[in-house]
Amino acid sequence: MKFVFTLLYALKKRPNYPSFKTYSLTKPLLIILLVITTINTVFASDDGATGIIKGKVSTSDGKPAEFVNITIKETNQGTSAGHDGHYIIKNIKAGQYIVMASFVGLQTQTRTITVIAGETLTLNFILTEDQSRFTEIYIKATKNNKFLRKETDDVAKLPLKDLENPQVYSVVTSDLMNEQIVTSYSDAFKNIPGAGVPLVYNNGRTTLLSRGFVTGNYVRNGVAGYDFNSIDPVDIEKIEAIKGPSGTLFNSSLASFGGVFNRVTKKPFDSTRTELSYQTGSFDLSRITADVNVPLNKDKTVLFRINTALHNEHSFQDAGFDRGIFVAPSLTYLVNDRLTIQMDAEVGSGDATSAYRLAPDPTVKIFNIKDLGIDYNRSFGNNSLDYTSQQFDIFTQINYRISDEWKSQTILNKTFSTTRGYVTQLSLSDTSIRQQATKEDYPYYVTNVQQNFIGDFKIGSLRNRLIVGFEYYNQKSDWTNVTVSMPLISYKNPGAAYNNFNAAKVAALVAAAAPTNNGYVQNDQSSYAAYASDVINFTDQLSGMLSLRLDRFVNDGAYTPSNGVRSGNFDQTALSPKFGLVYQLIKDQVSLFGNYMNGFNNVTATSFDNSTFKPQYANQWEGGVKVDLWDHKLSSTVSYYDINVTNTVMDDPLHPGFSTQAGTQLSKGVETELIVNPFRGFNIIAGYAYNNSKITEAAAGTHLLGLRPATAGPDKLANLWISYRIPEGIVKGIGVGAGANYGSASYQTNTTTFKFIIPSYTTIDATVFYDQPKYRIGLKIDNLTNEKYWSYRLAPQDPTRATLNLDYKF
Repeated sequence: MKFVFTLLYALKKRPNYPSFKTYSLTKPLLIILLVITTINTVFASDDGATGIIKGKVSTSDGKPAEFVNITIKETNQGTSAGHDGHYIIKNIKAGQYIVMASFVGLQTQTRTITVIAGETLTLNFILTEDQSRFTEIYIKATKNNKFLRKETDDVAKLPLKDLENPQVYSVVTSDLMNEQIVTSYSDAFKNIPGAGVPLVYNNGRTTLLSRGFVTGNYVRNGVAGYDFNSIDPVDIEKIEAIKGPSGTLFNSSLASFGGVFNRVTKKPFDSTRTELSYQTGSFDLSRITADVNVPLNKDKTVLFRINTALHNEHSFQDAGFDRGIFVAPSLTYLVNDRLTIQMDAEVGSGDATSAYRLAPDPTVKIFNIKDLGIDYNRSFGNNSLDYTSQQFDIFTQINYRISDEWKSQTILNKTFSTTRGYVTQLSLSDTSIRQQATKEDYPYYVTNVQQNFIGDFKIGSLRNRLIVGFEYYNQKSDWTNVTVSMPLISYKNPGAAYNNFNAAKVAALVAAAAPTNNGYVQNDQSSYAAYASDVINFTDQLSGMLSLRLDRFVNDGAYTPSNGVRSGNFDQTALSPKFGLVYQLIKDQVSLFGNYMNGFNNVTATSFDNSTFKPQYANQWEGGVKVDLWDHKLSSTVSYYDINVTNTVMDDPLHPGFSTQAGTQLSKGVETELIVNPFRGFNIIAGYAYNNSKITEAAAGTHLLGLRPATAGPDKLANLWISYRIPEGIVKGIGVGAGANYGSASYQTNTTTFKFIIPSYTTIDATVFYDQPKYRIGLKIDNLTNEKYWSYRLAPQDPTRATLNLDYKF
């Protein structure tokens, strides 16, 4: 850990940090190179090759045996089985050992094994109260489907296998992100069916698509992780895209009608390991990351891990940059065999310019971004118009095993994020463009408390897996902003006036702007919820899920201290049910599923008569098939869904600036996903999503009836990634990968009076790498064909881009 503090101290001493006005990576690089030697001396073990032990611990009735201690007697290396019963012990020297599996109330088992250098030994335990069972020992080379990690406790908040879960979800693994050299969080979503091109907002936060609805990134480890800024991927273990209205188990303030994106962070483990990485490439990318894990005591009951990133990158356009530092420490304390405490934090600071945003002119007879003739490489911005961002988030989780059948889970989250400075936007008028800037200070404060009781028990012959929970959520924000506009300039031939859009000129306009009551606004909203979800196994192959959530939403409204007026305040109560059935045609291999899910969204828009809007409700019916065949070599999900949203809010045509609630939206479609490992070293992940969305009821004059909402994005999206890593021989570790993403044409505006089209796109990416236990070298080329394509906000996306990655692991 010494190198982390050395690095942070060196950065702190830099002038004007974290503004990054003068930014160089020379000193940090020298520090990293020096520290590598230091850490090697302190932490490095024998250079001889090592092996791995992994497996699953179960009870005699097939339940995962959580918290069971797995210990190697001769070396005292060990770990505890996770929620799903799985465990792994790495860095074991070749030789013969005795491995013990023990837990209070169960029969301790010991097995003699032989660890072979470079190989993985799978050792499964079935713990019973007598000697009637035996352990299964078998050896496998590394043939696992490395892109398949569907086992999760977060989707249903219960330990369910994918084949047992009636809900559809996709998972992007850290292995896949590492292979694709993901340096931006939103880049990982290329692998999620139906996610589309990310929408990047002025403060760096991102949203994507799910089943035709814009979906944010506000959930972390299954609970609120609200950050109004960008998210750094260095701390991400995997991303779970949970599909469909999910208001039953997730706060409706954090979910969309299309689903939930849950980021799962890296956790401490019980062996010493360090990984240092450096990425460089196009657009002046320089990125240093570090991942350090170390037990803090001999008994390995106190585990510590820290992930950190230092990022610097410019836009491919003539102006624009993103620079920041991010640190994420985490601590796990195994108090005893019943109690575990986990604490972690996210601390970040950055400096950036706004994402590109362009609003077209409906009076001009141009209906396609390609026909507009605007320069793809011009930002119409200035690097002096930047903003700083900060975040400071604390997360605590306490797990206590009450009995063999029940456990308690207590969660407390406090998050703070803010942006301060200039954000910009662009609007068109005929052949001219208008640059606008808002000087803002937007702090967000979020408190989230959850108490869950999770049981796994039988009533008669029926197995029940039940969660009963209570949640309190509060979000406060203070908005300080002044918006000013520049004179119109030609977007084809702007001339010297192009450079007038700078901090000095904008600051003068801000200073001269007349004050308004809305220049400072306070917002405060809370929700109180109770929920329960039970999965009942009627037979070994037939199970059902029944869930219900009650939410009380309290919005204190927008308060303007200048005039003492509070507007938009209201209270709402909503009930959200969910049920599903799963029948496994072939046990643990093929299942048929169907679900009904309900989600809601408390509406905070303003009506002309100041009346309260009803919650928007979404009802989804879905059915499909899931398969997991040939020892997990092939996993696939195919589903059809139908989502109907009532009480849809839209612009009020009779009262500009206000909203009306008189709409219904229908969104239905098909999603498919395939994750396959046909032979050793070869992996494929592919997806396809077709979405048919339209407004089926609309207020008169809105010009939307029967049309696809522009926010629904392309109706057809496809993704593919194929990779091969040579598994043995002299060239073992050399690998290649290639992939593609496709999106059909979509709309920035789609009404009966004006349509503005975003054309279809196809991008192709490729990588080559050399992966060894101690180091990894990789080169990734994104957008090989230099395709020009845009987001819904008409932001030009990166042209051909190269990224070189260097990893050192010890």
